[in-house]
Amino acid sequence: MERTFNLNTINEVVSELLQLKETRVWLFKGEMGVGKTTLIKELAKQLGVKDTLSSPTFSIVNEYQTSTEKIFHFDFYRIKSEDEAMDMGVEEYFYSGHFNFIEWPEKIETLIPQEYVEVTLNKNKNGSRTVNLKLVN
Repeated sequence: MERTFNLNTINEVVSELLQLKETRVWLFKGEMGVGKTTLIKELAKQLGVKDTLSSPTFSIVNEYQTSTEKIFHFDFYRIKSEDEAMDMGVEEYFYSGHFNFIEWPEKIETLIPQEYVEVTLNKNKNGSRTVNLKLVN
């Protein structure tokens, strides 16, 4: 799936993305400032998170709660090695059955489960974004 959107239509795109909500590990790829966190905020909102979401750049992981489940939001930008991710127990998160939204997954490539949704964002010259979605299993 490929869709172009802006902030006014992000909720429509996210509704489409959530058709793959049975897959619980989602990788978000794209340059710094392309809108990965903004897209994740809308996903969490549509999944029922009432809390204010923020980027886990310094904490590496933020945990959110819906009425029925947890959502883990990772930002591995600042991580220095896969060992550092292992030390924080990422495998427990990834195989928990809860949503895992992962920014900068290329920093932990060998730790990613075999089944995931890959979301790639690109910024267009007019300020809109194009999202490419791929299910990998």
